[in-house]
Amino acid sequence: MSTHYYFSWFNDFFPEKLVKWLHEDITDRKSLVMISAEPSGYTGEQINIDDVSECTWLNQANIIFDEYHFIDYRMQKEDAQRLIHNASVIFLCGGDPVLQNDFLADYELSNVIKNSNAVIMGASAGALNMAAKWLSLKNTGYEVETSTIYDGIGFDHFAYESHSKRDYAAFVQGYLFPLSEEIDVYAAEQESAMRVKDGKIDIMGPVYLISHSKIQKLVETL
Repeated sequence: MSTHYYFSWFNDFFPEKLVKWLHEDITDRKSLVMISAEPSGYTGEQINIDDVSECTWLNQANIIFDEYHFIDYRMQKEDAQRLIHNASVIFLCGGDPVLQNDFLADYELSNVIKNSNAVIMGASAGALNMAAKWLSLKNTGYEVETSTIYDGIGFDHFAYESHSKRDYAAFVQGYLFPLSEEIDVYAAEQESAMRVKDGKIDIMGPVYLISHSKIQKLVETL
């Protein structure tokens, strides 16, 4: 069973205790494959991997790979699938979760990722798309926001919410409560992480469990 990391967002770098976990879990460092959440946002030459925030977090943690690959629409579908199949670590990047969700479907990547033995991690949008479900809110400019529930890859049977502008005060207002009636929702503030390993969930930083419209802050276990 592979190990899954759900990250909210880190403004600078991974906290020290998270680095310790990652060093324990990432023993194979042949190939890091990063999946864009702005898959059509790049033109021209391949992106400089050192400019990707999520990659700098790993570099600062001294987790270095032999090969680095960044997947977006400039890569052929078959090449993307092959790289994912052979990856040591698969990192779903932050950005626009809807665009990333569409890209995963277009390139038929979800099952390839799900069948991988790699360590899987996602940040912000990427973490949303790792979960079974997630909620997309569209601010219409009025008080009412329209919402759409998306299906993610579904490594673990819960919904995930990570948004840089939302925190406990927003979560407690209840926009996630309808979704929590059908599936547990883990709502994360910035600078937080969840690790799911062999079915066991570990928590670092401010993460809340919303279940049947009740919200509780989870105790850190990392």
